[in-house]
Amino acid sequence: MERLQKIIAASGITSRRKAEELIVQGRVKVDGEIITQLGYQAKKGAVILVDGKQINKENKVYYVMNKPKNTLCTLHDEHDRPTIMDFINVEERIFPVGRLDFDTTGVLILTNDGEFANEIIHPSSHLEKTYEVSINGILTGENLKMLEKGILLEDGITLPARAITIAKNIEKGSMLLELTIQEGRNRQVKRMIEYFGFEVKRLNRKRLGSLMVNDLKPGQVRLLKPFEVKQLRQLAKEGK
Repeated sequence: MERLQKIIAASGITSRRKAEELIVQGRVKVDGEIITQLGYQAKKGAVILVDGKQINKENKVYYVMNKPKNTLCTLHDEHDRPTIMDFINVEERIFPVGRLDFDTTGVLILTNDGEFANEIIHPSSHLEKTYEVSINGILTGENLKMLEKGILLEDGITLPARAITIAKNIEKGSMLLELTIQEGRNRQVKRMIEYFGFEVKRLNRKRLGSLMVNDLKPGQVRLLKPFEVKQLRQLAKEGK
């Protein structure tokens, strides 16, 4: 027995929230009976129709991409700008797990497993994300300590982080920083640097949990190995 909205979402035709709307609207039948109760649990092997069409459970797939620069983390763009879907062609209805900005590169997971995606991006998971940050300025030792301790942004104080200086160019007034954070707020790394009056010139997510993309060129994609999926889930669970 499994909740009806969960079964519908697992088929890949829509999200669980949208599935709940379809149920309430009376657009779902189970073994010939219209179901409008959200708590309804369907038996294994039940025939489920959504708008008269039978659904089938979709196999779960997990991909990792080395996201190239100047691409959108969206399935479609009304302005015909490049999206991550220009680099992958699969039968399953996949979506990105979280977001990277248009000009940000690096590790990006794509899947059709909504529960897995929620485990990874949920704020309580505290899954570490490591970024290479190129800055048009030079942070002082005190600035780095502030980054690590937590700084006050408009949406609250950031969680403790790790900041390591990779390189400095005194003449050009720039530096390369490795910054590891535990959150995934909108434009978080850029806003953390902007706090000190500097601008991020290049941003690359080099690691997400235990996952890296050193073996992939920009735009390349590969399937995650089962142990990698299990490891990511475990790290997310341990962070809660």
